[in-house]
Amino acid sequence: MVGATMATATVTAASPLRGRVTRRPHRVRAALSEVTETLAAPGVRLSADCVIVGGGISGLCTAQALATRYGVSDLLVTEARDRPGGNITTVERPDEGYLWEEGPNSFQPSDPVLTMAVDSGLKDDLVFGDPNAPRFVLWEGKLRPVPSKPGDLPFFSLMSMPGKLRAGIGALGIRPPPPDREESVEEFVRRNLGAEVFERLIEPFCSGVYAGDPSKLSMKGAFGKVWRLEEIGGSIIGGTIKAIQDRNKKPKPPRDPRLPTTKGQTVASFRKGLAMLPNAIASRLGSRIKLSWKLRSITKEDNQEYVLVYETPEGLISVQAKSVIMTIPSYVASDILRPLSVDTADVLSKFYYPPVAAVTVSYPKEAIRKECLIDGELQGFGQLHPRSQGVETLGTIYSSSLFPNRAPPGRVLLLNYIGGATNTGIISKTESDLVEAVDRDLRKMLINPRAAEPLALGVRVWPQAIPQFLIGHLDCLDAAKAALSHGGYNGLFLGGNYVAGVALGRCIEGAYESASQISEFLTKYAYK
Repeated sequence: MVGATMATATVTAASPLRGRVTRRPHRVRAALSEVTETLAAPGVRLSADCVIVGGGISGLCTAQALATRYGVSDLLVTEARDRPGGNITTVERPDEGYLWEEGPNSFQPSDPVLTMAVDSGLKDDLVFGDPNAPRFVLWEGKLRPVPSKPGDLPFFSLMSMPGKLRAGIGALGIRPPPPDREESVEEFVRRNLGAEVFERLIEPFCSGVYAGDPSKLSMKGAFGKVWRLEEIGGSIIGGTIKAIQDRNKKPKPPRDPRLPTTKGQTVASFRKGLAMLPNAIASRLGSRIKLSWKLRSITKEDNQEYVLVYETPEGLISVQAKSVIMTIPSYVASDILRPLSVDTADVLSKFYYPPVAAVTVSYPKEAIRKECLIDGELQGFGQLHPRSQGVETLGTIYSSSLFPNRAPPGRVLLLNYIGGATNTGIISKTESDLVEAVDRDLRKMLINPRAAEPLALGVRVWPQAIPQFLIGHLDCLDAAKAALSHGGYNGLFLGGNYVAGVALGRCIEGAYESASQISEFLTKYAYK
């Protein structure tokens, strides 16, 4: 859902990270903490092997990966806001028993994400959703369960039998050939799996993950793993078989024994919410993360190093760096990089981020419709709403069912997302308008129409929420990187969710990928 994807990088600065350091080929300078004690005077110049611009989850995890995996401890994370974490926003009312998220809500517990959590000291704080909990899609006025395993496919009511047969035949490869151009998500799914799969599963999924328009989203860019199946195997099933065969040919590296074992397809968070992760990383970084540091300019000197000038609470401060990674949103990076590369700046300015609002409400347990209860309880991950079904809300996460200690006894907590690429008008609505819209929608399928008014806990509007991987996105991103390289700006990297992917887990996985690239650059060029 949108809640797992709004891991957007922060608005203008970044933050670093400290972890267990295994010294490798990198020279490690004196700890920055000793230098930064002298920052009282304006115009002070610091130095670092790597400056990470942006203290959202991408920037923080890049710093931690550099420190723990590659032994790069001479780094600095700079963040324009006064707190780390970017759009990860956990809110708690401990006196009332509520805890909720106003940005991303959860993550898929892949091994890279679990490694980041364990390295941050949060292994014992991980909480996991029930992998058997149902997920629902609204169709023709009813919440219908989505199949969670192959055995469910013949029996679920969300699709008709002809729709299921069309999907199966298409997945086997009996369908029109791919066109000689990049396909949208809608084109790819309709061609391969048919109209019902698109309209009843994939369209609401696109709304839930990207808050996007599947007729404009790139299949290759937004759902590359599925797109590649047809590429390598001639069909979705053929590609799946080929991918399994290729994976079995390669010896699987031993799994880190520190990582917890997860069961089935589930999502995860932390005992006190997602904010525990950026806060833990920032704590380990200590003085290497700088908050309220607003980046004003980047230049490159004759010695091939970069100079970054910041407006800080202590005055103007410059930092000389061997390498820089920008993990801030593309539209912010565009303004900063324009003096260096107009071509890069022009590309980055074109990426689109539609508005999304996160609306958190609570109802008494008895407000839930009886037909929506399982064993007398609201159970499940949540529900998605196709745009064709006459509701404005993109989807609803059952927060109090998904993770423990999110709501007091006798209450349910629901996190609702509204807006996105097909409903940008939410930006002009008041908080009460948004709460009313969500409540009106929920009473159509989940909440008893005569139930009491909800308790509105939080309304957070993100004017530029999630980058859209539209048709041409990957080509544009390659062009932006190529323009930096051709301009001689080696050692200046682009990162964040518009590069790695919008899901929180992909931001963390992308951070490891960025750290690898930075480490390779420092080893080959900067340390000679």
